[in-house]
Amino acid sequence: MSCELVRISGDVQGVCFRHYAKREAERLGISGWVKNVSDGKVEALICGSEPQLAAMREWLSRGPPSAEVLDIRAEPYQGAPCPSESFRIVY
Repeated sequence: MSCELVRISGDVQGVCFRHYAKREAERLGISGWVKNVSDGKVEALICGSEPQLAAMREWLSRGPPSAEVLDIRAEPYQGAPCPSESFRIVY
């Protein structure tokens, strides 16, 4: 299992992005978290197999219908161990 920290920019706050991301992560079997950050972006830690991560990055690059994603940046996560088997929204 690998983890990536993904930063999503555009019109991504106030459009239920985190809730849709949680639903997609659960569908794909991804663990981690998603949160809004103070600069208007959304940040997500995604953990899973490479095919799972690729599918989640693809979804994050589009987001839900109400969002307008302008850019995503993914980098390998070097922090603490990946979260358990769940995916959560961080407030």
